Amino acid sequence: MNDIDQAKQELRERVWRRLIDGGGAPADSYGKIPGFYGAEDTAEQLAGQDFWQHAVTVKANPDWAQLPVRVRALQDGKRLYMAVPRMASLEPFYLLDPKNLGLPPEEAAEKKGAAQVARRLAPESMEPIDVVVCGSVAVNRSGARIGKGAGYSDLEVALLIEAGLVTDQTVIVAPVHALQVVEDNIPETEHDFSVDYIVTPDEVIPCANRRRPSGLVWNDLTAEKIAAIPALAARAEQGWP
Repeated sequence: MNDIDQAKQELRERVWRRLIDGGGAPADSYGKIPGFYGAEDTAEQLAGQDFWQHAVTVKANPDWAQLPVRVRALQDGKRLYMAVPRMASLEPFYLLDPKNLGLPPEEAAEKKGAAQVARRLAPESMEPIDVVVCGSVAVNRSGARIGKGAGYSDLEVALLIEAGLVTDQTVIVAPVHALQVVEDNIPETEHDFSVDYIVTPDEVIPCANRRRPSGLVWNDLTAEKIAAIPALAARAEQGWP
């Protein structure tokens, strides 16, 4: 583990402990994208923002913490793309169409429900995305964030940038508990992206330091990671990058 990865892991562990000890999330949140208390209020805060109200298409992670936001997107009539857990498919995104769900939004937005009723799509079959909702362990007010360390959010966003679906007009949001907002400097590497807004149960924090990769950073991917993600393995077989 290099110095940057070590610093990120130490911050994750500190935030997990602070969040759990501070009563912001259940005790089993350690090591995960925390399913924090107040996530429903965070979804309400997000739904009140102009950029959300104007959005047609939302992409979200499949984490439990983002379930209220995914439900709200469907209730508000927005097309919802949800990453297939661990990107374990050649078509690594689910499409949930609020006009044709087959299940109530509360069920369709869960991982189990999406697996039952959603279409799986590759980026080339998707529509441009207005809002990206990303799970985070910690985020600072400049917009730098860290997830749980698996790197899936970074890869999802990079694929969507390469496909022209996440653009400068796309708003990236991190819904978190206030205890996940840190004052620390979060080190960033080439493949990291920042968020445009932090949304907590009590406030919306705009972040001015926008950072986005131009696409996949192949040099940061191990052979094991590429082999484990079918969409990346297929690209590697085709001679990408």
